[in-house]
Amino acid sequence: MKVSADRAVCVGAGLCALTAPGVFDQDDDGIVTVLAVEPAEGDRPAAREAGLLCPSGAVRVVEEAEDRSPMG
Repeated sequence: MKVSADRAVCVGAGLCALTAPGVFDQDDDGIVTVLAVEPAEGDRPAAREAGLLCPSGAVRVVEEAEDRSPMG
């Protein structure tokens, strides 16, 4: 998983920082800051929720495809 945030479209609602404080914070102007581009396993559910809750769409969460190469 990788997370990013578009600070240009952030409206400073703060839902990301409240929902996933280990992944997101806000600067002095209330604009999103990403603390962990690749969140730890335990922070991933909250990061996903933050992406869904962001009212401006500034928070983006991308799930990385698992390696499904054949074994053998």
